[in-house]
Amino acid sequence: MFTISLHNLIFYSFHGIYEEEKIIGNTFNVNVSLSFLGNEHISIIEQTINYAAVYEIIKQRMLIPTPLLEILAQEIAQLIFNFDDRIKSISTSIEKKNPPISGIQGSVSIDYKKDF
Repeated sequence: MFTISLHNLIFYSFHGIYEEEKIIGNTFNVNVSLSFLGNEHISIIEQTINYAAVYEIIKQRMLIPTPLLEILAQEIAQLIFNFDDRIKSISTSIEKKNPPISGIQGSVSIDYKKDF
C-alpha cells in the first residue's frame, strides 16, 4: 500500500455560513492523503496516482462556495476517489485561517477520513 500526501495547499475561497464570509472570503489550508494499492515496483506514472491531477481536483472544488467545511471535505474525498478507483482511503483536513469568531486568535479546522 502506498500513501500520497499533498501538504499545505493554500486557497483563498468563499466558504462559510455567514454572509460576510461569502463576500470577503478567507484563507484555507488543505491537506489530503490517499492510500492505494500499487505494484511493488512503480516505474511509470500510470502505476501510481498522479498528484498533479489530484491537486487540480482540489483546486477546482475549492472554487465553489460551500457553507460547511464538512461538506467540502466529503466532496473533495469523493471527487478524488471518482478519479481513480484504486484508492482505498482518503484523509482530508481543511483549516480556516481567520474564522469569524469574535476575539479568536487562531484558526479552526475539520478532519475527514473515508475508507473505500
